[in-house]
Amino acid sequence: MAETYYPIIYVRGYAMTEAERNETAVDPFCGFNLGSTVYRAGPSRQDPAKKFVFESPLLRLAAEHGYSDVYENGLDIMDPDWRPRSIDGQPGRGIPPRSVVIYRYYDEGSAWFGNGKSQPIEHYCQGLSELILRVRELVLAHQGEAMKAADFRCYLVAHSMGGLVVRGMLQNPRLGSEEARRAVDKVFTYATPHNGIEVAGRNVPSWMGLNEINTFSHERMKDYLNLDAVYLRYQRVDFLPSRSFPLERFFCMVGTNRSDYDAALGLSRTFAGHGSDGLVKVGNASVWGVDEQGNIAGTAPTAYCYRSHSGPFGIVNSEEAYQNLSRFLFGDVRVDLWVQVDEVRLPAALEDQAEVQALYQFELLARPRGKRWYLSRRTSEEDSPACRSHQELLRKDSAGNLVYLSTVFLSNRSKVSNADRTLAYAMDVAVRVPDYLIEKRFWPDQHFEGSHLFRDSLQISLEPPAAAGGEWGVKHGWESQQVGQATRKLSYTQVKGGGIRIEVPLPKSQRKPGLDGRIVLMVSAWN
Repeated sequence: MAETYYPIIYVRGYAMTEAERNETAVDPFCGFNLGSTVYRAGPSRQDPAKKFVFESPLLRLAAEHGYSDVYENGLDIMDPDWRPRSIDGQPGRGIPPRSVVIYRYYDEGSAWFGNGKSQPIEHYCQGLSELILRVRELVLAHQGEAMKAADFRCYLVAHSMGGLVVRGMLQNPRLGSEEARRAVDKVFTYATPHNGIEVAGRNVPSWMGLNEINTFSHERMKDYLNLDAVYLRYQRVDFLPSRSFPLERFFCMVGTNRSDYDAALGLSRTFAGHGSDGLVKVGNASVWGVDEQGNIAGTAPTAYCYRSHSGPFGIVNSEEAYQNLSRFLFGDVRVDLWVQVDEVRLPAALEDQAEVQALYQFELLARPRGKRWYLSRRTSEEDSPACRSHQELLRKDSAGNLVYLSTVFLSNRSKVSNADRTLAYAMDVAVRVPDYLIEKRFWPDQHFEGSHLFRDSLQISLEPPAAAGGEWGVKHGWESQQVGQATRKLSYTQVKGGGIRIEVPLPKSQRKPGLDGRIVLMVSAWN
């Protein structure tokens, strides 16, 4: 399948002070060009940093996918004097589809190019709509008769508050044009506070208007995100209505490393608390879909990485986030990862107890074959597991015992040989033994701290059909049964929309405490 490339518009995050806006204004790429050479292998600031050179999202998109910037003669495309670069001495036309465009919305809020004052987020949303139409105009000029206006699409990639700028433009008809909204093909957000920012466990108050900090309060967010009715029902603002944008084309990259976020001399990570990237809570960094009736329709594709909100260990300048970005934009296969719990067994001494409470933590490390980085990383030590209560797992409906872990996108395009069409990766899956409560009191007789109800590594090999309507090739292997190989064939069932459902039973065990169940993979062709 031939690649389809659209312009990428990058929307940076929040700059609180005039000095930060000045710093943003003098950066040509607003941080999208920042790479890193370090990563934290363990879940603590005391764990030594290790070396890993990541050149930056901008350089990698240029090297691997042929993207280039749009600056010419020192001018940006929104400058009235900007002219397209010449080609072989001939006057150029517009910009090519493989262009990276930086939304420079903080220029006017800097002392260099404006009055040094920030604007309400609604202003930035409207500006994004105008930028999309400007990019469309220039791409159409470049493509000539090869493209019609109705065929133009773009990708929006955003960090932190930039994701709220994107959502405001998409969700609120007052903050942009319908033409601009229709032109958006996919959205990728890094560490966006989709459900606001919490300080010491409470949402930022709406009265905190200094430097537009109340942009992250529920009261403000429900207004500019056009969610008043949904907020009344759920008291949350991390919802993407189906009428605004397709949920499956919106990806959320979530950071889980709070310890390496040094903003405000470490005060930010202190007030954000555990289970955050140092600023944004893990549970607030993804979006849910709601249908026309306001009913929850599932979660957007989401992945997790042990990265902080920004800085040397930041999420934007990380290999993990870039791999998810490039696969989401240009990959071949989408895989949604779930655990289906069929039975949960208590310790033998608790089997006759009527009122047992426990919280089970589901962990995941998902990585492509032969790589040092993870497409998704969720562990208890990093405050990022998926959690279910004992009572939820006893329910027989899918909402209780079907546990979402992550979504990964896979790609064949980076392979040297086109002959090998298989996509192979490993999933380390674990479920922690919980602390048990009897009548709301801690049960001290046996303590299982650090132990697992289940822990194993699943090797998966997927071979997409050679032609439409063909058969998938699916193989698997559990590390405990067959070291490092996926050789056992698996059957699958077709699902609505052309995808397949794969179920891999967990290795059987009668241990108490313990559980039985299946890994469920929902696999579909992508792009």
